[in-house]
Amino acid sequence: MMKKLLALCLGGYSALAVAGFDVVALGVDGGVSDGNLTSYLIRSDSQTQYLALDAGTLLPGIAKGLEKGSFPQATPELAAPYTPQGYIFRQLIGGYFISHGHLDHVAGLILGSPEDSKKTIYAQADTVLTLRNHYFNWKAWPNFTDAGNGSRLGTYRLQTVRPQQRVTLGLTGLSGVMYPLSHDRYPSSMLLVADREGSFAYFGDTGPDALEQSRNLDSAWRALGPLIEQKKMKGMIIETSYPNEVDDKHLYGHLTPAWLLKELKNLQQYSGGEGSLKDLPVIISHIKPSLKQGEDVRATIKQQLDQGNDLGVKFILMEQGDRQQF
Repeated sequence: MMKKLLALCLGGYSALAVAGFDVVALGVDGGVSDGNLTSYLIRSDSQTQYLALDAGTLLPGIAKGLEKGSFPQATPELAAPYTPQGYIFRQLIGGYFISHGHLDHVAGLILGSPEDSKKTIYAQADTVLTLRNHYFNWKAWPNFTDAGNGSRLGTYRLQTVRPQQRVTLGLTGLSGVMYPLSHDRYPSSMLLVADREGSFAYFGDTGPDALEQSRNLDSAWRALGPLIEQKKMKGMIIETSYPNEVDDKHLYGHLTPAWLLKELKNLQQYSGGEGSLKDLPVIISHIKPSLKQGEDVRATIKQQLDQGNDLGVKFILMEQGDRQQF
């Protein structure tokens, strides 16, 4: 009680974030480099197990996180008979949410599956079909799931998540509600993760509503707005794949800093109006690296976000292996 009263006296968005979430970045890029593809781990402060938010890269990201000290709980003594890397992969990841079926969001899951322990994969219907029919099909890869063609090895249980219906996420102590997104007219999704104290939003790949001719992001903002107004939103992860110089016709269902800022202004309308997003943590994911000399796309995107940020949002660009608490 005293902690809550102190937070109220301090004022401001971040001051009310008493309990929260632990996030580790296993992969932050939006392609090209197969060792650093989109994947984040999230757990409630009060729980042991993580939920993986996409799985483009798993084991290399865990190794990088261990190098950076992002998994203090994975001591060699506790991990035995596995390595700390194996212990985190097999025991501390309690399940997977896959936002959509593109390869840069599932490659780590597929390649690591022969050494994984039994877990549930949570995804919308289209993504479940993609995993079943196009990856775990004994052609692209052995079938480590409990559905589909051929012998079913059963490591993974495929659970279809219906839009806007709450689902319990294994033994992580988390629940989630999925909202559809449009990614170049291809189905993607956002998961609104919650524990008893608050919520955190993870967005898969998405284009802006205006280009996608969709209202999916608007629906997501309507869901997040009241939580922000009530100071229950701890933060979000959302993509910004390209800098502003890329033409709209070449975005292929992705965001730029300008488009993200425009979408966040829409979110502000549902969150209590001007100033309501001040200090809201927004992790920028899925930046597509450049192979051209002298181009630092991450620095450019960060600069463009900061220049246009009249919302007071706290933009964060995590590196692979980084840990943040929200």
